[in-house]
Amino acid sequence: MIFGIGVDIVDVSRFERFLAEGKDAIFQRLFTPGENEYCRGRKKSAQHYAIRFAAKEAFFKAIGLGLRDGMSWHDVEVINNDLGKPDLGLGGRSKAIFSELQLKNSFVSLSHDGTYGVAMVVLER
Repeated sequence: MIFGIGVDIVDVSRFERFLAEGKDAIFQRLFTPGENEYCRGRKKSAQHYAIRFAAKEAFFKAIGLGLRDGMSWHDVEVINNDLGKPDLGLGGRSKAIFSELQLKNSFVSLSHDGTYGVAMVVLER
């Protein structure tokens, strides 16, 4: 049974600007060390940052709480399997809330085109 669906769209140019201006504190606050390593190693790193940010926002919408109840940006990590399929890794308060709500699965889809990135998250009970 579907518990929640979240969608978010992001302007990639915003992350291009953050990179150009050297705003490393923003990247440290929003992304895990693993996400930072992954994105910085990509040719179009702003695009990868943007869709990961969108995925985190979509998760907070799907769970129905937003960024509240002790959840943090680092509690949700976008990871990729060996074939490149994205998935969510949950930790901290996000993992606890996921469990408290008796959720069983999360599904994430990421896409980008031109200057926009979009993510959709579906949570299943």
